[in-house]
Amino acid sequence: MSTGDNWWRSAVIYQVYPRSFADGNGDGVGDLAGVRARLDHLVQLGVDAVWLSPWYPSPMADAGYDVADFRDIDPVFGTLDEAEALVAEAHERDIRIIIDIVPNHCSTAHPWFEAALAGGPERELFWFRPGRGPDGEEPPTDLRSIFGGPAWTRVGDGEWYLHLFAPEQPDFNWANPRVREEFEDILRFWLDRGVDGIRIDSAALPVKNPALDGIEAYTDQDGVHEIYRSWRRIADSYPGDRVLIGEVWLPDRERFAKYLRPDELHTAFNFDFLCCPWDAAAMRECVDATLSAHAPVGAAATWVLSNHDVTRHVTRYGRLDSSFSFASKREGVEADLQLGGVRARAAALLTLALPGSAYVYQGEELGLWEVEDIPHELRQDPMWHRSGHTDPGRDGCRVPLPWSGNEPPFGFSPVGAAASPWLPQPPDWKDRTVQAQSGDPYSMLELYRTALRIRRAEPALGDGGMRWMPAPDGVLAFAREPGFACVLNLSTAAVPLPAHEEVLLASGPLDGDSLPVDTAAWLRLDS
Repeated sequence: MSTGDNWWRSAVIYQVYPRSFADGNGDGVGDLAGVRARLDHLVQLGVDAVWLSPWYPSPMADAGYDVADFRDIDPVFGTLDEAEALVAEAHERDIRIIIDIVPNHCSTAHPWFEAALAGGPERELFWFRPGRGPDGEEPPTDLRSIFGGPAWTRVGDGEWYLHLFAPEQPDFNWANPRVREEFEDILRFWLDRGVDGIRIDSAALPVKNPALDGIEAYTDQDGVHEIYRSWRRIADSYPGDRVLIGEVWLPDRERFAKYLRPDELHTAFNFDFLCCPWDAAAMRECVDATLSAHAPVGAAATWVLSNHDVTRHVTRYGRLDSSFSFASKREGVEADLQLGGVRARAAALLTLALPGSAYVYQGEELGLWEVEDIPHELRQDPMWHRSGHTDPGRDGCRVPLPWSGNEPPFGFSPVGAAASPWLPQPPDWKDRTVQAQSGDPYSMLELYRTALRIRRAEPALGDGGMRWMPAPDGVLAFAREPGFACVLNLSTAAVPLPAHEEVLLASGPLDGDSLPVDTAAWLRLDS
């Protein structure tokens, strides 16, 4: 595997949500054995790296983001030895491994928090406060949890502790040097085992203003940057371009870019692009703003359409309002999945042609849609429960993948499995399996395989620059040197393609030299 080549600036990174990727032992939950068995799918797809969502020991109050031990593997997923074997086997296939680290909080089952509840000095590692009112019966502040409800929970001795997410996820106090030292050691633990990168969950949240009286008290505090400067020094001390990737949800692009200064994170997720509606003007503005924000700090942009927290884009693009926001998520919003699928194919070509790196969320390459009819009693996401069942939660984008066969579990679990998949799969996914789509030139899977093969071969693609080309209203057209162009028609009528030597790939059938509505094409430009 090549090293020292700034691979992350052009990489296509595939997100594996381990519970839902592949079940190797038949218990209905995905695991490391399943990932190892399916590595060749990722080779055939053509990705450069795999990012795995948390695999640590956890009570699973929030699907593993409530971590009880940052230096081990949850038995439901496997063992530490299996994790090391996965890293080695991926490297043999020229695939890098990125893991998730959650610095903002841990689980109430973490030894530090258990000691804190017992009254030990570990209480200083969290945010414990006396309550308000005569008997301390009111929370210390009116801060609300991101998952809904109060952000404070009272313990037996009358004090309250902070949790920006679920009550089972107490927030660390990063003002305490012991917390900083602990996470630096955790980074070294995993880098020593060969992982190539760290994805940092909720990267803007760890440092708090002690007032803790509103969202501004815990979001994007200036002190967070010293954490990541320290982490960058650690990452840079290892060979092979080990990378730090931030989950940074910030509306201010200048503040966002500060996380990407040369001595901090290598890249961060571009949520503006993910949230952008299917509209040419909005998309162009988003692309321009993204590239402008990254340019002053010399960082490579990233492009992402879906992940384990948001409504799958096949569904989003089939709605009247095709944008995404957590605040607007509601049940019962109609979606035209056929239209969404057509647009998702075009969006894939747009995403993979833009300058920088790109992310593919598992199942995206199969054209999977959001599963919105999961029975209420089977839903597991705390967002669903803590919102009083108004927010449908994130289970719909986390349904286990279909690999083969004509009925659930579609090869997700082995024959004779002891349990059904942990979330139910739609019977309609029989046409969306890897087996059903392989070799079908019109399938989403083969579109992705072809696009990634071309991307690897084309010197114009990946990191670098771009220039907008003249185009009709509602059409995005840009060139990348040498001799490549991407054209996406978001208007209401077919448009002529610009002069070109060859159509390298199109997301759907062309009408001669015309590009139909909701279709994208990659072109070899006239020399």
